[in-house]
Amino acid sequence: MELTRQMIASGAPLEEKVGYSRAVRVGPFVYVGGTTATDSEGNVACPGDAYGQAKNIFEKIGDALELAGSRYSDVVRVRTYITDISKAGDCIRAYSEYFKKIKPITTMCEIKGLFRPEQIVEIEVDAVIGSST
Repeated sequence: MELTRQMIASGAPLEEKVGYSRAVRVGPFVYVGGTTATDSEGNVACPGDAYGQAKNIFEKIGDALELAGSRYSDVVRVRTYITDISKAGDCIRAYSEYFKKIKPITTMCEIKGLFRPEQIVEIEVDAVIGSST
C-alpha cells in the first residue's frame, strides 16, 4: 500500500526559509509540528500571556488541520511545551476550550526556552482522520 504525503504550509516566513511544513498528512494521519503564537507579520502574539498564546496556537492548529482535511475532533495527541510551569493553568484553560470533550492523550513539559524569549508556549498535535468521537 502506497500512502500519499501532503505537506501543509501556513505561509509563515520561516517555513520556506528553513524548510519545514506546518503539518504533514500521510494517509489518515496528520502531524502538526511545534506551533508558537505569532501574528500575520510573524511577530510574537500575546507576549507573556500563556492563555493568549495557547489560544492563538490552537487557532493556527485548527487552520492546519482543516487544510489537511481534518478537525479538532480527530486529534489523538497533544504535546505542550511551556517555559514557565507556573503558567500551566492558563494553558490548560485554553486546551480545555478545544479538547475537554475530545479527550486526546496529552503531555505538558517545562522547557528552558523557545526560539524567541517572548514565546512561552509551543504546541504540537497528531490526528487521525475519521477517528472523531
